Amino acid sequence: MAPVTGNSIHRSGSRPQLDLSKAAIQGNFEERDPTILLPNQSDDLSHLALDIGGSLIKLVYFSRHEDQSIDDKRKKTLKERLGISNGNRRSYPILGGRLHFVKFEAHKINECLDFIYSKQLHRGGMDARIWNPDAPTNENSVIKATGGGAYKFADLFKERLGVSLDKEDEMNCLVSGANFLLKAIRHEAFTHMEGHKEFVQIDQNELFPYLLVNIGSGVNMIKVDGDGKFQRISGTNVGGGTYWGLGKLLTKCKSFDELLELSQLGDNSTIDMLVGDIYGGMDYSKIGLSASTMLQVLGKLFQKTRSSRTTISYLNALRFGLKRIFFGGFFIRGHAYTMDTISFAVQFWSKGDAQAMFLRHEGFLGALGGKIHGPPLGDLNEKISWMEKFVRKGTEITAPVPMAPPGTTGLGGFEVPSSKGGTLRSDASALNIGVLHLVPTLEVFPLLADPKMYEPNTIDLSDHGELEYWFTVLSEHLPDLVDKAVASEGGTDDAKRRGDAFARAFSAHLARLMEEPAAYGKLGLANLLELREECLREFQFVDAYRSIKQRENEASLAVFADLLMELDSMTEETRLLTLIEGVLAANIFDWGSRACVDLYHKGTIIEIYRMSRNKMQRPWRVDDFDVFKERMLGSGDKKPRPHKRALLFVDNAGADVILGMLPLARELLRRGTEVVLVANSLPALNDLTAMELPEIVAEAAKHCDILRRAAEAGGLLVDAMVSTLDDCKGNSSSVPLMVVENGCGSPCIDLRQVSSELAAAAKEADLIILEGMGRALHTNFNARFKCDALKLAMVKNQRLAEKLIKGNIYDCVCRYEPLS
Repeated sequence: MAPVTGNSIHRSGSRPQLDLSKAAIQGNFEERDPTILLPNQSDDLSHLALDIGGSLIKLVYFSRHEDQSIDDKRKKTLKERLGISNGNRRSYPILGGRLHFVKFEAHKINECLDFIYSKQLHRGGMDARIWNPDAPTNENSVIKATGGGAYKFADLFKERLGVSLDKEDEMNCLVSGANFLLKAIRHEAFTHMEGHKEFVQIDQNELFPYLLVNIGSGVNMIKVDGDGKFQRISGTNVGGGTYWGLGKLLTKCKSFDELLELSQLGDNSTIDMLVGDIYGGMDYSKIGLSASTMLQVLGKLFQKTRSSRTTISYLNALRFGLKRIFFGGFFIRGHAYTMDTISFAVQFWSKGDAQAMFLRHEGFLGALGGKIHGPPLGDLNEKISWMEKFVRKGTEITAPVPMAPPGTTGLGGFEVPSSKGGTLRSDASALNIGVLHLVPTLEVFPLLADPKMYEPNTIDLSDHGELEYWFTVLSEHLPDLVDKAVASEGGTDDAKRRGDAFARAFSAHLARLMEEPAAYGKLGLANLLELREECLREFQFVDAYRSIKQRENEASLAVFADLLMELDSMTEETRLLTLIEGVLAANIFDWGSRACVDLYHKGTIIEIYRMSRNKMQRPWRVDDFDVFKERMLGSGDKKPRPHKRALLFVDNAGADVILGMLPLARELLRRGTEVVLVANSLPALNDLTAMELPEIVAEAAKHCDILRRAAEAGGLLVDAMVSTLDDCKGNSSSVPLMVVENGCGSPCIDLRQVSSELAAAAKEADLIILEGMGRALHTNFNARFKCDALKLAMVKNQRLAEKLIKGNIYDCVCRYEPLS
């Protein structure tokens, strides 16, 4: 097999990047289930764990990528000043690996073994073996395994692969896997009633006790009291094996998934006894039963009682006083009718006191638990964050294809089809691919007033009208984005193919989410925008707007000195107003807005900026400038009160940061306020990144002594770094200007997941300035903080203007929220 070639994607930052350079996939095997990304895992991590049940074999395997570290002197010194210690962990991790989830039917054990062999998982993984496929297998190789098949097939694994199965206790693995997911994944658990899915966030301190009902070939009911504390209290032999056996007798289905799909087409009212059959087609409203509620399974055929599984579950929960019941196991498969039936039964028999909940990774609890029993996935007591993302490698949605031959383009092992021919399916089984990133250096922003009540998304996409509108906006913007992405890679044929593949894959995601908005977890506009950026990176478009940002930065820096001269000629009050006007005017340069893109064809950057600033007529639609001015300049008997440290969340490259935010930062520095410029860790549209910002500050500092002295002290000027860093080492008060990354790769920001550098810098801050639509309107418009907050943005979408501020496109928001 030829290895995939291509440039690795490596950037410093708390948020890891996707590295597809050494991926290798062989054989026509489907991977339809969630994936977990794990940075910073050591080589001794077991590459494979199995749960071999009576009906299905579940695999969780690890593929390792390169783990590099970028830690230059400026960033190292910044960490020391902010008091950040990583212990033995290296700083700024790049993607270290990913956990994959795959399943096979138990009778296809040989296909499973072929799959393991094709990826060399028994030899430490393809990434470790790709350059030496003929290296001998370690005769002491061991694979973690649980379930009855770990005993049944032990000899076969030894014979075919030359490995031993290290057998783990099945119940222990189930509980470990469930506990891990419920603690680590924000939207792991959900309820499902009458087709409506609602995600549940559970406080770790309130998780235990609960009842875990795992429906596999049989059913196990486990009372879980804590980590490693559980007891099996009941079970039944009527499980997935029973259902599959009956299905094989009654249908021609060749797989369990096919049987579930077929069941959605059937009409159970022809054989099941419903409430309406007893009450003449009417509801029994007194006890909350609708006419369509099932009373007896197969009641019209045999007049037998209903299945006992849910009843047994509730009775056991009642016996131990448990209010929450989590249902897992591959029998459920995310099947809506199954979940609705279980949920209704639990709610009815408990009279609403107990609640049925389901898990996203329902079928892999045992295999995941087996993985946990090897080297740990991550200490949940540390400051780490897990994020769920949904990306596709390649556009063959139905299945990967064999590795492309040498000389052709293979993306992560998937052949990218040409733009002609080939359609994308949008069904749940093909696109419901979750990616869970473990990022040890992300944590909750410490200045949130109430992290538990914080909701980053301003727009509620549970409203179908809102969802349809924003999907249309993203779809209409897609051709322009593809053009920019292809241009950023030189317009080569390879870039065009990848651009076409990206467009079709992202469109398929949108189609899937239109069918079921909750398919990928709780959906907000921020999630959609981040999905788009992750999808771009998945097709190796590192920075789609790279050339545009460079051009706009150069044009803005060319007039920066003239702007400073203009500002310095003003009175203090006029200058402060002009600075805020400048931020709002410069925020018009946003390539994420169709209305603003059209403006680029009507004038130069400077012409558009001056036109925009000249139209800054007060009062603005949201106008708290006078309150902010009073804090900054004082009034009457009130003296000016400079802030100690300000966090400035910058937005777009070019005029936005250079003609808008840098002059405002300069004014704060002039008043004795430390300034922390906060920028993205990864590119998103034309947003500036923390890697690009120091160079821009250095260029701007050539025209301004205030910026130059502050940048020198902050280590942002390379030439002055050696002479100035040691003078102020360990003294954060002597670092008036710093640049930190936010841990984000999206136009929006979720403040529950920020970089450790930002969290450390925030601890002494008493002013936050959020600028731009993504950070101040789409997200965080309603966020409350433990310090003063200034939210600045020009609204560049008519619908958003109407909904959020009852205004019009190009209206401005200057929202100042002083600490009460």
